[in-house]
Amino acid sequence: RLVHLDLKGAAPRVQYLEQVLPLLRALGATGLLLEYEDTFPYTGPLELLQAPHAYSPAELRALLSRARAQGLDVVPLLPFPLQFVLKHREFAHLREVKALPNALNPHKEESLVLVKAMIDQVMALHEDLQWFHIGCDEVYYLGEGEESKQWLQQQNNTPEKLCLSHIKAVATCLAWSYPMVTPIVWDDMLRGMSEETLAESGVPQLVQPMIWDYAADIDVARKVQLIEKYRRCGFSKVWFASAFKGATGVNQSLTLIGHHLRNQLEWLQVASRSPADVLEGIALTGWQRYDHFSVLCELLPVAIPSLAVCLQTVKNGGYSEKIKENVEKLLGMPDLEIDTFMSPSLGTFPGSNILTLVTQISFHLKSSVDELLERNRYVTGWFSPYHRRRKIIHPIVIQHFQPDAISLFSKWNAVVQDLQAAMEQVFHRCAIEEWMEENVHPSLQKLQQVLDDLDEA
Repeated sequence: RLVHLDLKGAAPRVQYLEQVLPLLRALGATGLLLEYEDTFPYTGPLELLQAPHAYSPAELRALLSRARAQGLDVVPLLPFPLQFVLKHREFAHLREVKALPNALNPHKEESLVLVKAMIDQVMALHEDLQWFHIGCDEVYYLGEGEESKQWLQQQNNTPEKLCLSHIKAVATCLAWSYPMVTPIVWDDMLRGMSEETLAESGVPQLVQPMIWDYAADIDVARKVQLIEKYRRCGFSKVWFASAFKGATGVNQSLTLIGHHLRNQLEWLQVASRSPADVLEGIALTGWQRYDHFSVLCELLPVAIPSLAVCLQTVKNGGYSEKIKENVEKLLGMPDLEIDTFMSPSLGTFPGSNILTLVTQISFHLKSSVDELLERNRYVTGWFSPYHRRRKIIHPIVIQHFQPDAISLFSKWNAVVQDLQAAMEQVFHRCAIEEWMEENVHPSLQKLQQVLDDLDEA
């Protein structure tokens, strides 16, 4: 039972992750799937891949050692097709399509040299690895580069074979140097391929596919058929991937636990209808961005109640009142809500104050500002955009809404300062800035602008 930590956005400080590890263990996790992306401390020519807030080697060693002490397996995830690499000018010549940083050119020898260098650096910081996730999902535009188009014109060459040869090359890179480590790949590029194409490729002997579906209503029968197909092609084991957050909206700020709980229950049905010896494990994914270039979705502390429910459900093979009580006890939360967004009752888990404040802001900031600026008749009738541009207002009208606007502004400023202080314990400045710009500034700036216009009028 791997908990996926997606570090390509709002990567928590190591100190926070170290506080969370014992809780994950207590909830039923047996490992971590660490998607480092640009937070890994690359060195040499790869150093430019590091984000300013990347972990240092010492921080990562401390985290990995703490994970081992908790009995958690670590599985690193390198997300080939490497958007975070190909966006850099220095690596742009390795793009499959010149204008797009979506896929690596599989025909260039230097592409594999890059892959190998990245794998080697990640492996050097990890001990006793059993698995290594090499991504390979959503490899859009593979086959659309000039060299690929020429390759595809040759007899018997197809986009599927191109994709499989690319997966095989990356997996072989790992297998040659680290024969004791098994590569895992996302399965979405493989699902539609024929059994014959898959079996002939040699890929099933090299990798374990991770079948992902984050819906609340999975087609269970179809998943079971897919597993049987993968077995017939020669894959020895498969993984499942569910989600505990980051799968219900690209800019979602709060986690709806019920959706993710139903997702786990569906996967338990798939497991119960599959051969016992085929399933290697499940990764509970927690996406932080839909891809390298999109906005942040729910922050990790906000989604911990969802993660707790999901882990306990998977561990115990179902969800019940007893499991709910256990989750409440472990999180120090008096009343866990499943089918509505959490009411902001404070828990005792690490970062619970962030959940409380984010809930407050998500529910009430925009609506309270809109209520004043768009539904107060004195604002809409006597201080419309027309009046504001010309800086004119009847003096008596000011008394009807300026005090409310000032009080609303100072109330929200206090909440935002509390959240900022709480977030600084967990996140680096860049993550806080991004979250505030997306979720707070639009409403507060609107309010500030009205107050400024009032003063001038």
